[in-house]
Amino acid sequence: RYYAKGKDKKKDKSKKPAKVEINESQLQEVLNLDSLKNQMQKAVDLMKEEFAKNLSLRSTTGAIETLRVNVEGTEHELQELGQITRKNPKTIIINMAEFPQTIQDVLKALQKSGMNLNPQQDGTTIFIPVPKVTKEHREGLAKNAKTLFIKCRDSIKDIQNSAIKKIKKRQELSSDDSHSIQNQIVAIADKFVSEADKLLTSKQNELIGQKD
Repeated sequence: RYYAKGKDKKKDKSKKPAKVEINESQLQEVLNLDSLKNQMQKAVDLMKEEFAKNLSLRSTTGAIETLRVNVEGTEHELQELGQITRKNPKTIIINMAEFPQTIQDVLKALQKSGMNLNPQQDGTTIFIPVPKVTKEHREGLAKNAKTLFIKCRDSIKDIQNSAIKKIKKRQELSSDDSHSIQNQIVAIADKFVSEADKLLTSKQNELIGQKD
């Protein structure tokens, strides 16, 4: 009965705009607040990093250099496997002579990069025509941004739920204190989700708002 009430309270809370006051000193007594915030911030930072690497309107040499390539279960940056140069504004060349055995892995990573690339192989050289930025490509990138945001939001909620689970096990806490702390943890998580949501909106405006 007690837990059922708790669940109902949560549902009501999500509908109310009532602000939850964060009492940091109270939270510090029962959990590692810095660690909680750091974990949530890491999820946001990872999303930012993914935005910068994989959601560029231009297939820049820099974005390709840092592209992650899976070789026999180990990830490498593409620049570690091949020599990358820009032949002209429309073509990027990768010289794979040093690690020719990784060519298929590199081609696969380029095709799945989300940068709308169509790499062509000639011996140990990979040619990448830089694609024209179409409306469809912009919309595809904006959709990818939403997917990365959802992944970030889910990570933050997982961290939140893990912390709440630990609080529920603290027998020494009164029912009121336990609920108060749980609500504060949710409020902290919501702040990080809100930060990620603003970054998503900004990125989507950048992707769809620009003209060819």
